[in-house]
Amino acid sequence: MDTNVYLHFDGNCKEAFQNYEKILGGKIDFLMHFGESPMVDQVPAEWKSKVLHARMSSGKTMLMGSDAPPGRYSKPRGFSINIGLNDVAQAERVFNALAEGGQVCMPFAETFWAVRFGMLIDRFEIPWMVNVEKE
Repeated sequence: MDTNVYLHFDGNCKEAFQNYEKILGGKIDFLMHFGESPMVDQVPAEWKSKVLHARMSSGKTMLMGSDAPPGRYSKPRGFSINIGLNDVAQAERVFNALAEGGQVCMPFAETFWAVRFGMLIDRFEIPWMVNVEKE
């Protein structure tokens, strides 16, 4: 069984995925707008440029998402996406890039279980944890 994260955005999915592609060193494998889909005649004109489905891969990890339909978006809560890395410098770069324009909930620092760990909510309202575990 594969488990993947599927994120919903408030109209800025494409921007978020382009940002994650740069930060995480991933590749957007698929991105379809509502206006490119068989549903093109069923969506308002302003939604034709919104993302129906996006998929990005980074190593063995897959991240998927879309823009929530009008009136259906709700802020993410009750979860965080955890990024486990082995290199402190790379982890710090990722943490700082994700935190840009967002909110740091727990600064990136040493903990009893990790060489470095931090929590943040990015500018797209997605909660992240970046973790470099101790040996």
